[in-house]
This record gives sequence, structure tokens and C-alpha cells, in this order.
Amino acid sequence: MVPKGWTPSQVGDIAKFSSGGTPSKQAAEYWGGTEPWISGKDLKTHYLETSIDGLTKAGFQAAKKAPKGSSLVLVRGMTLLKDFPVGYATREVAFNQDLKALVPAKNIDGLFLSFLLVAEKNKILQLVSTAGHGTGRLDTHSLQEYPVNIPPLPEQKKIAQILSTWDKAITITEQLLANSQQQKKALMQQLLTGKQRLLDNNGVRFSGEWKDVEIGKVLKEVKRPVDWDDAADYKLLSVKRRSEGVVLREVLKGTEILTKKMNIAQSGDFLISKMQIVHGAAGVVPDEFDGFHISDSYISLTPKDARKLDIHFFAWFAKQKLMYHKAFLCSYGVHIEKMTFNFKLFLKEKISVPASIEEQQKIAAVLSTADLEIAALQQKLDAFKQEKKALMQQLLTGKRRVKLN
Repeated sequence: MVPKGWTPSQVGDIAKFSSGGTPSKQAAEYWGGTEPWISGKDLKTHYLETSIDGLTKAGFQAAKKAPKGSSLVLVRGMTLLKDFPVGYATREVAFNQDLKALVPAKNIDGLFLSFLLVAEKNKILQLVSTAGHGTGRLDTHSLQEYPVNIPPLPEQKKIAQILSTWDKAITITEQLLANSQQQKKALMQQLLTGKQRLLDNNGVRFSGEWKDVEIGKVLKEVKRPVDWDDAADYKLLSVKRRSEGVVLREVLKGTEILTKKMNIAQSGDFLISKMQIVHGAAGVVPDEFDGFHISDSYISLTPKDARKLDIHFFAWFAKQKLMYHKAFLCSYGVHIEKMTFNFKLFLKEKISVPASIEEQQKIAAVLSTADLEIAALQQKLDAFKQEKKALMQQLLTGKRRVKLN
């Protein structure tokens, strides 16, 4: 059903299609400049102003170009098998032969057109066929004949303005998130090596040398075997790679589990995956997973003396590349995915820790706070993206109409 005041049309009627190309690679004077030459890898962002591969002014002059306000879409490439990337040219850009430039007609707002194409992504993907070598191909004629409903120009501009405002909020939040992640990384490098010292509860900066200790002198393995019951539910924990934490993998009945050998994990246990430790699969069991279960392929560690080592400090310490390297040195095998972990050797490795448990706890608390800030920004970003997606579905189909001044 066509919304009141809107006009049924086709993409080919509201935009002129033009093809791109690649300036001669033999002409060294064409390449290495700052003029944008857009290819598929640049369509990860919607607003196109710069490119990964740049042209000189001479190269730009020789290249096929799209005017400011054009929509650039991928029509050939493996990416098309799962996505339909669309970009909006915020300036005149050159572009390659895997893309088509859609130059909007006089009564069409370019930014609106780009959003409309994004909104129709899933349906347009159904037009993609597979060419040689598993490459996706979008037939130009099929795209030109694709049906769309178009509002009057003032309404197009208003819709584009609203959606671009959401894009600005998303961009700002992405920048804040990236900054917070970078700050956390810098904090880890400073705090976990003793280069930066925090203040104690009296406002005095911690001092004194850190001490080198063998892991096996401060941590011990614990096993809490399950009293097996085939009728019981077992909440199986897993540890993600790259120090991304402990997660609930699945809940299974005892009858569904072949190997009837399981241990109970408690809040504060430090879990190591014997199979994946070289990839950073280690982390602390959070409070909400207390009493859940782990298979025999996990090692559970706790401090020998909680007055000498804070387990949350150790968990942060274990996220460093240094510890990844130690785990690798304590593993053997010919393939990185099939390494065998030598736990006894790992226990002999040394780590450098603050002598004061209070300093360890302060470091863990500061880094955990940084993590919470990042999680909050990620949640905010995800919410913005979801809200924008819902708004696009409403505004670009006419289900929700905008007020014009």
C-alpha cells in the first residue's frame, strides 16, 4: 500500500546509474595521494569522504567519479553474499568497478535515497546471484527495476535530517567508546606494571617494590566433584577467548551428558580452559554463576592466602600479553588449535605483584570501574542503533509521518 501523498516508483527512475573504474596501476603518479577512491572495503561507514587507497590529483582527474550526494553500492564481491553495503558521498569521489554510483534525480534527496537503500537491504540481497569463485553479483537491471515508494521532496529532506541526527549521536558514542577502550588499555599497561601507583585509603601514594612470586606459591587448584544425578540440571560454564569472561554455555540434564565427570565452580574461582588457554580463555567466575558446573577440561584456581593475593587483581594481570605468552610457553603441540597445556610448568612461572593486598584491590577496582563505563557506553550504542533501525522502518515506509515546518 502506497502512503498518502507518496509516489510508487523504481530505483532506476529516481537515480542515474554510473560505473566506476581503476586508474592505471602502472602509473605511479596516480597513486598514494589523499583524493578518495572508494572501493568495497570503504563501505564499512555510511558517510564517504576519505578512502583506504588514495589517489593523487592526477589520478583523481583520470578516474571515474561520482558527484557529492550520490549513493555508492556494491554490485560485485564476496561481501554481497551476506551484506549489501551502501555509502553516501559527502564530496565528489572516485570509485572502482565493483561499485555503482546512484546519482539522485532532481526531485530526490541524495541522503534520503541512501537511507532508503539501506532500509531495503534484506530484500535487495535476494536479488544477488553467485558468480564464479563464489563471488556475489547484483544485476544492475534488477536493482534499477526494484520498486520503491517516494514521498515529496520536503518530506524526504526531513526524514534524512532526522536519521542523520541519529547517525551523529551514534558516531559520538562510538568515539566515546573507542576513547574509553583506549584509556582502559593505557591504564592496564600503567597499573599492572607498577609504572603508575594509586593512592591508599589515607590518600598516600602506594610505594615499595613489587615482588616476584611463582604462580604455584600463591594459587592452588581446587576440585569440587559433583555427586552425579542423571535427573538433575547441570548449568555448564564456558570461558571465552581473549579474556572475554566466563559465560553460561548451556543447561543440560544429567542424561544428556556423556562424560559423567563434573566439578562445581564457585564465585571468585579463576578458571583456565586447558584447550584454549593459549587464546586467553581464562577468567573469574562472577557471583551470578556461583554453584554452576564446569567440565574436567577446566582448571579452577583460588588464592592459597587471600591476604597475599587478590583473585580479581590476578584476573586483570592474566589479561596481559605477557601472560598469554607464558601460557603459550607452557603448552606444546604442532597446531595452535590443538596445543596441550602443561599446568605444572605454568605453576612455576613467575609474576610480579604489589606486596600490599590493598594496592592489588585498588588496581582491580579501578580497572573494573573502567570496564563498567565501557559496558554502559556499549549498551547505549546498541540502543541507539536499534532505535535508529526501528525509526528507519517506520519513516521510510510511511508508517510514521514527519511534521513539516
